[in-house]
Amino acid sequence: MALEQLEHADDHMQECIDNCLEAAQVCEWCADACAEEGEGMARCIRLCRDVADIASLHARFMARNSGYHQELGELCADLCEECAEECEQHDHDHCQACAEILPKCAESCREMASA
Repeated sequence: MALEQLEHADDHMQECIDNCLEAAQVCEWCADACAEEGEGMARCIRLCRDVADIASLHARFMARNSGYHQELGELCADLCEECAEECEQHDHDHCQACAEILPKCAESCREMASA
């Protein structure tokens, strides 16, 4: 795997990169599916789109060992937590998938932010 070649990335960083990429994927799916659900899903869509953007950016910042990845990790964790809370309120499979995956991402991002 290419991530194993990142000399600066320890196991925690590699796990966080993986979690961020998984969060971005599930949130893209959820936002798209929520758009098909109709009215009442605007907040879920917005939060999922925000998480998808920030999580993928955070993964890229970690991969290139940016000096700002810790600050971005804190923001990513906050967004993941807020989005997970929103998604928990909806019975759709895509929302429940977000609610399950996003707390793991938030936890690993908080770990990276405090490293």
